[in-house]
Amino acid sequence: MRRKPIELAAVATAAVPGLTPTAVSSAADDPADFDSALLLDSEDKQWRVRSPRHAEASARLETEFLVLRAFVPAIRAELPFLMPTVAGSVRLGNLSTFVYSHLAGSTQSVEELTAGPAALAREIGTALAAIHDLPHSLVSNADLPSYTPNEFRQRRLNELDQAATTGKIPASLLLRWEHALEDVSLWRFNPCVVHGDLHEDNLLVESSRVTAVTGWTDLRIGDPADDFAWLVASNEQDFVDAVLASYTGSRRDSPDQHLLRRAALSAEFALAQYLVKAIAASDAGMVAEAEGMLETLAADVEEHGGQAISVEPLPAPAALADDAAQSPAAQSHAVGVAAAPAVTVVPVPVPSVEPVPVVPAVEVSPIPAEHLPADEAPADEDSADESPADKPSVRPSAEDTSTAAISIVDVRKH
Repeated sequence: MRRKPIELAAVATAAVPGLTPTAVSSAADDPADFDSALLLDSEDKQWRVRSPRHAEASARLETEFLVLRAFVPAIRAELPFLMPTVAGSVRLGNLSTFVYSHLAGSTQSVEELTAGPAALAREIGTALAAIHDLPHSLVSNADLPSYTPNEFRQRRLNELDQAATTGKIPASLLLRWEHALEDVSLWRFNPCVVHGDLHEDNLLVESSRVTAVTGWTDLRIGDPADDFAWLVASNEQDFVDAVLASYTGSRRDSPDQHLLRRAALSAEFALAQYLVKAIAASDAGMVAEAEGMLETLAADVEEHGGQAISVEPLPAPAALADDAAQSPAAQSHAVGVAAAPAVTVVPVPVPSVEPVPVVPAVEVSPIPAEHLPADEAPADEDSADESPADKPSVRPSAEDTSTAAISIVDVRKH
């Protein structure tokens, strides 16, 4: 159930003793995960309240609390922006709501940021570089996720397979993403500390300055391109280039040449992740919204080619259909479709066989008893009791080609 700002104000008074709100307004946040509000107290001091909508979002807030504690004063002093401070929390059932002390600045839309002065683009690039240059120990000491390039790529492939099973993602996008994920040259980068949830709502801006960065729920060691996804999605290339130039000049490590390609992939794939989350939440409205955005993206890629994400070009359109049948993601997408045979079976012609000449029937006359030796003379009536096993075995000659059942007896001359 969604909490209204006035309800969040009441929760905040329980989390921070002595807090007396005098005004409240809604705050921008991830609507599927959090309800947020800004409060003004009797001393004109502002506070921010974040209340999770489900257990997974609550766990993210609790992780953020641990992250913010890891940012000791010495680390915060090196950053070109301010960090949030948790003023208090309260647990309602299984969910934890957090209250943060106010930070200067306000959020702006992507359109406002990209239309802003060049100094603002430089500020964003400097802020990104400062995050990515944070010590790895900050993440490892907090027992947060850490991924090598190959582990990160494999994780994304697993997510792609999961998204494909929904049956709601256009096959052209599945092939496009899988092709990029299998392009190994794209995934050679130096892992670094990544914010993990960076977008316009987590940047506080004042004039042409980035005053604070919020939303530290997904801190990890991974691909720096993920923090550029929201910028690439803006489709304002001049702005992206200005941010990247400032970022490159401020980083201790030189960024890899494919950073923006992976950022574009991350921006597109975020729609699939949103769809999976919507289905898991059984939110029909979110599912419909995600499907619409995916269809729009597929149409845009088909008409204009989309942003470059793979180093190796996609196969020609004629070969693309063949690849679709063999793609693991596409196979997952085609649930319920009869599988084609793995091989084509061609009947082997039966060779012609020369007809076997028919051997004329041989007339066999019985041999008179007086011409047989004594040991082969016909047995008397008592011998009828002998078992077949006691009788001598008679085998046909190897030269016999007759099809008639003939008993051949060795005739001995006396």
